[in-house]
Amino acid sequence: MSEPRSTAAFTRRARWWWLLALCAVLATVWGMWRALEQRQARQAALQASTQQAPATLAIPAQEWLQVQTRTLTVGVPITGSLAAVDRAVVKARVPGELRELHVREGDAVEQGQVIAHVDATESEARFRQAKLQADAAQAQVAIAQRQYDNNRALVARGFISDTALTTSLANLQAAQASHAAARAAQDGARKNLDDTVLRSPIAGQIAQRMVQNGERVNVETAVVEVVNLAALELQAQVAANDTAQVQVGQTALLQLSGHSAAMPQPLQAQVVRINPSAAAGSRTVPVYLRLQPRSDLNLRPGMYVEGFIQTSQHQALAVPLDAVRTDQPLPYVHTVAQGQVQHTPVVLGVQSVDSARPWVAVEGLPEGTVVLGGRVGGIPAGTSVQLEAQQPAPHPPTAAAAAAH
Repeated sequence: MSEPRSTAAFTRRARWWWLLALCAVLATVWGMWRALEQRQARQAALQASTQQAPATLAIPAQEWLQVQTRTLTVGVPITGSLAAVDRAVVKARVPGELRELHVREGDAVEQGQVIAHVDATESEARFRQAKLQADAAQAQVAIAQRQYDNNRALVARGFISDTALTTSLANLQAAQASHAAARAAQDGARKNLDDTVLRSPIAGQIAQRMVQNGERVNVETAVVEVVNLAALELQAQVAANDTAQVQVGQTALLQLSGHSAAMPQPLQAQVVRINPSAAAGSRTVPVYLRLQPRSDLNLRPGMYVEGFIQTSQHQALAVPLDAVRTDQPLPYVHTVAQGQVQHTPVVLGVQSVDSARPWVAVEGLPEGTVVLGGRVGGIPAGTSVQLEAQQPAPHPPTAAAAAAH
């Protein structure tokens, strides 16, 4: 009797477990259905709000323009450091102890100004010796000259033979030659003495001082370097393929590296020389440009500049380079027609180099086409836009108005 009763109890408990599991499954399904329904409701609300939002995009006045014909300046890019045209290193010409060197870096010097002295004790002694030898040789010339004059008078009277006169003439010529040699030695000693005084060969400023007072210098020891800041030039390395476009006399526009904001007007330079051969170990050709003086800039040798040499100019329809987009197989620009954006493919031409905002010639756009600038970002085709009105450019004053002011 006990087994059937226990079996029935087990069956009832199993049935209850199955009912509980079924309820749990139903609750889970109902919860998932409710979550899906709420998600669909949120998406529908978001879509409705999006559809109700305005679809017109406002374009600022500075971010659109009309395509016009522009003068594009084409050039060859260049970089390099400034250097002084006139530069000299003052070197010792005689060995000795350096004295009276008082100039330092930054000091201004004039052409011919005394920079320093080399101890002249030995040079002065050699000069005095050479001078005494020249004086002695001159005295010998005077003696030989008197002897020759006397012998010539005696020969005329028949007191001595012509042989004696010939001998006295030879002695005179030998004395004159010795005197000439002594004078040459004296000149050399004077030059050696003069070389103990170091002078600046050019006017300028001291750029470097290599030795100090009291040091012993040898021949060709560098003492100071002098540079003339009145004339500066740039040695630029131009790619060999671009040198065919560069000619002497062309103008270059340059900017000091890192100082473009402080230079409203670029530096102007002119090509003065082109090296006939490429630099060793590279495919570049040195090109030398002379800078035009600028009183508003404190230019110094060693300053790094960058810019371009103007090689030619072209008249063409052009757009800013940043307006051209390249995220598609062909370059295109954002144009506006009937209030909507269009992606218009263009063919690119020459690119200008004479502006902080480069321009590029384009084909495929009629003149007057409205083009959006690059800072507006990517805009899908068909987007409605509203262009902010642009202020008309001010007209230059007439001569009469200028005279009235």
